[in-house]
Amino acid sequence: MYGPPVDLSFKDLTSATGALMEVPRNGQRNLKINSEGKYLSRSLRLCYNSISDLIGLEYVCEHFLAQPWNIGWLDLSFNKITCINTVFVFQVLCRLRELRVLYLHGNAIWELSEVNNLKELPCLHNITLHGNAIGSSKNYRKHVIFTLPQLKMLDFTAVTRDERLLANICPDVSKHGKATK
Repeated sequence: MYGPPVDLSFKDLTSATGALMEVPRNGQRNLKINSEGKYLSRSLRLCYNSISDLIGLEYVCEHFLAQPWNIGWLDLSFNKITCINTVFVFQVLCRLRELRVLYLHGNAIWELSEVNNLKELPCLHNITLHGNAIGSSKNYRKHVIFTLPQLKMLDFTAVTRDERLLANICPDVSKHGKATK
């Protein structure tokens, strides 16, 4: 049985690796640990910090979680993340094959094409990207739904059958992927 999220939110972190020196916040339910002192959780919260890139996130997962590559929920909201770079995708996200929920809202992602880097997550059903500059892109929602066809929720709103059909019929999403107003 898995416990509550390992909560490293509101820690004034400027990098993902800064979390290695922190103690997770206590929540309503106590975190359970194994014999190695690692948390029995499938969820990690790094929200409400000042993290600008995700370099070293794999070390954070391995440091805190008993089964780091079985993580199902990752909350990176309200940070200063500007991109989901391919190095991060291939070093970390490709290994998170069970990731179902990814919160990236309230960051500084400004190129819609960054979403393309998330194709490697086959189980991703719920993603939040609102509050980023890409949210003002003309074809934002259509592009995300077309790029991640397995999505069930986008920005806390269900992806409808009609939206999915429209995204597949008219995949004329922005070639440049830059946010426009």
